[in-house]
Amino acid sequence: MFSVGEKIIYGENGVCTVSEIGALPMEDKGGKVYYHLKPLVGSGTYFTPVDSAAYMRPVMTKEEAEAFIATIPGIEPAICSDTRFNHVDAFYKELFKLHSCEALVSVIKGLRFRMADRKTKSSRAEATMKRAKDILHGELSVALGIEMGEVEDYIARSVASGE
Repeated sequence: MFSVGEKIIYGENGVCTVSEIGALPMEDKGGKVYYHLKPLVGSGTYFTPVDSAAYMRPVMTKEEAEAFIATIPGIEPAICSDTRFNHVDAFYKELFKLHSCEALVSVIKGLRFRMADRKTKSSRAEATMKRAKDILHGELSVALGIEMGEVEDYIARSVASGE
């Protein structure tokens, strides 16, 4: 069970803070117990039962984040050879369902390659890449104690220096 104030990864929504644990706002106290989750990126609140089968895990530690960043150069890009939009979308959706930082890096690298190869901008590809970066950078920013906007430079510096 998570605690109020704890930052967790919630499904494909990225980092959320447990703001409260209790009944839903519109229900009587004494009913089912829910996590009230505030997303790091975006607004609103997610409600999920504490005994839900939804994917939830603690945000990685600083040491885990630094070790992960060191593996980024070796992560292969996820490249979908199919050109049909619905197949490309399904391909990337399956990677998001893995809930792993490795899969997110693979998506980002694959989409960079795809967009560079096509020499045209795709709003779907850009939106998918933004989503992958928001989830990945959100977790790394929390783990490293830096702003989300600093994560990309932090990764570049770490990879360049071989740390």
